[in-house]
Amino acid sequence: MEILGIKFVPLNEPLQKRLQTLAAGAAVFTMIFGGFIGFILLAYLIFYTRYWSVALLYILWIYVLDVKTGERGGRGLNSVRSWLWWKYLRDYFPIRLERVPWVELDPERNYLFCCFPHGILPIGPFSAFGSSWGGFQELFPNHTPHLLTLRHNFLMPALRELILSTGMCSASANSLNYLLGYPGGGKAIALVVGGAAEAFNCKPGQYKIILKKRKGFVKIALKNGTPLVPVISFGETDLYNQVDNPKGSLIRCIQDKLKDVTGIAFALPVGCGLFQYSFGIIPLRRRISTIIGRPIEVKRVSNPTQEQVDELHAEFMKQLANLFEEQKYNYLSNPEQTKLIIE
Repeated sequence: MEILGIKFVPLNEPLQKRLQTLAAGAAVFTMIFGGFIGFILLAYLIFYTRYWSVALLYILWIYVLDVKTGERGGRGLNSVRSWLWWKYLRDYFPIRLERVPWVELDPERNYLFCCFPHGILPIGPFSAFGSSWGGFQELFPNHTPHLLTLRHNFLMPALRELILSTGMCSASANSLNYLLGYPGGGKAIALVVGGAAEAFNCKPGQYKIILKKRKGFVKIALKNGTPLVPVISFGETDLYNQVDNPKGSLIRCIQDKLKDVTGIAFALPVGCGLFQYSFGIIPLRRRISTIIGRPIEVKRVSNPTQEQVDELHAEFMKQLANLFEEQKYNYLSNPEQTKLIIE
């Protein structure tokens, strides 16, 4: 049904699909605004209610007693990872997780899964590594997944408790070294290497990732002797249209400046709404296929040279490009015209 150029959701839309849309909207709203809402709630409790003492104790808990949890392996609650909410989120697109043939993980080793592209929000990696509904533990039952996110997210009231409860940890170097050095193995660490800056490149049908100058994760992998696993989420860039923002434009300059100051990518996405398809912050209903490639063996080097870092980085870029070229014919509608562009 279309009125004044706006396409509305049909009145006979099945309840299941409405719940999926609600789950996707709630997830995106939480990711974008959850931290700010937490601050507002704390301020309200302190200044307008008799529970100010509880709020102050919570502040003490966040910034003094529990401030390093995100750097020290986090904490995971299976009851949160298995919330039905995440199932509806997965089915909205839908999202599926697969591995290329013959990929197995040594249960006594830790692995660094390097995920591309970031997209506006890395929904494919979250479903795979941050939720029990993504299917990771069915593929690799001997490994516990931890998705990494920006360190400042663990300073956000309320939001930090949610992401910690899904097993998420900080993307800092200290956190990576702690997790990859975990004795006995069994850790699967997922890092979205391109980070927030990659969101500005996110447009339907385009796979432009940021990797050429990002070598810190390679150096950490060498120090810990951790295999690198390339991961590609086909369809991740199709979830939103985006206001045109070529490099050098005023919009892009403002976006880059805000990202440098806050660490947050203020992209201008165009999705859909709860009751119409024409605009909004809810992602579009597009299939996401997250593909796990073959691990790249890494020998432990206590003090890797720049030459060793560059060599492994070049090998990783090669394997990532090969994975994209091999698998794009299975998941893209126009594979011949779609290329992986590495910046």
